[in-house]
Amino acid sequence: MRVKCSVYIATSVDGYIARPDGDIEWLHNPKYAESKMNGLQYEDFVADIDAIVMGRNSYEKVRTFGFWPYEDIPVIVLTSHSFLVPDELKDKVQIYNLPPPSLVSVLAQQGYRHLYIDGGKTIQGFLNADLIDELTVTHIPILLGEGIRLFENVHHQIELNLITSASSDNGFVQSRYTVRKQV
Repeated sequence: MRVKCSVYIATSVDGYIARPDGDIEWLHNPKYAESKMNGLQYEDFVADIDAIVMGRNSYEKVRTFGFWPYEDIPVIVLTSHSFLVPDELKDKVQIYNLPPPSLVSVLAQQGYRHLYIDGGKTIQGFLNADLIDELTVTHIPILLGEGIRLFENVHHQIELNLITSASSDNGFVQSRYTVRKQV
């Protein structure tokens, strides 16, 4: 069974997903919520996924939110460093230290069919391994000037086919692409 791997992420117009220190508070500007977002809604996106795969840095950032936003979705943390998962998340979080192709193979054997790939380094690793099938990027109307780039360590040209693009009154521009597989 083929596992679909999809990305759903926001970036600044200049391509950053976080400030240099990992801060993402710029995403939570109250004026962004003033108008309806057009395009693929997050709730619709996650309704079709089986699990979220993220790196340790993303996991640690989510833990600072004060609540666990993925109640009904298994989270796979991809890391080379061991750490303890708190008791309240033991049934929700799994830790793996595998390269992306091996991880996808293991998860396919467990019956997963659609993975949400999140976090800069994790997305880059999956792109470099030619495992991403669909990419949804929402550009937020801000220039950060520096920070963590979404595509910092993508090592080869990747061709994309536009599925759709939508703009919202709050200035968001969302583009959805399929990723052309390398031959």
